Amino acid sequence: MAINLSEQTSFPDLRGWEDSLQMIQSATSAVRDLKSYIKKHNEEHQNEKEKKEFRVRAEKERAEIKRSVTDLIKLKSEFECLHNKIGTQNGGYEFEKWFFKLVDYCEIVCKKPYKTNGRQVDGAITIDGTTYLVELKFQKTQSDATDIDSLKAKVRKMADNTMAVMISVSGYSSVAISESSGSRTPLILLDYSHLYLFLSGGMKFDEIVTRIRRHSSQTGEAYLPVNSFGGF
Repeated sequence: MAINLSEQTSFPDLRGWEDSLQMIQSATSAVRDLKSYIKKHNEEHQNEKEKKEFRVRAEKERAEIKRSVTDLIKLKSEFECLHNKIGTQNGGYEFEKWFFKLVDYCEIVCKKPYKTNGRQVDGAITIDGTTYLVELKFQKTQSDATDIDSLKAKVRKMADNTMAVMISVSGYSSVAISESSGSRTPLILLDYSHLYLFLSGGMKFDEIVTRIRRHSSQTGEAYLPVNSFGGF
């Protein structure tokens, strides 16, 4: 009713009275005041609604950040607990499970370990439209040229645009790095330092892969140490 009154612009019922002009002026002023009050009330209500929505969003974002930090700390702790199992078969299986926890945490599209053409593939991830076969090495020794040759053979069986990312916690021999590099190499190499860059919150995992791939495209080198990332 108040809203209807505030929209009123004429007052036919007040015409014909002795002091109708004064009455109409008073009514017009009252309507103007009522309209101003309703507008102010609506603005205050809207502001309060917006403040409430902002508080809800902020609380949700804080909870999400807290969950993210907690999960990242948990991932780091689990990875460090695997160190005394490096080089064991059981440790390799647990590292594989841990890696795909990392992938799920990062919400990266993936395929868990599978076999194709009789070859075991440790899984696959898709980043920026490119699919990478995953090769995980949880051994005490550096990955060598034979590991690179084996991964290249798997990639050759796939579609032309398929690439591969090898993650070797103990790093690579100089021969392995040389063999994996070259014009149009489909390989990208990561080691423990790249994992720790992610686990420390320095970069997102997909950003690390993208950074090394960009370096590979520019230089033909499949491996880029963390201390050479520069400005990313």
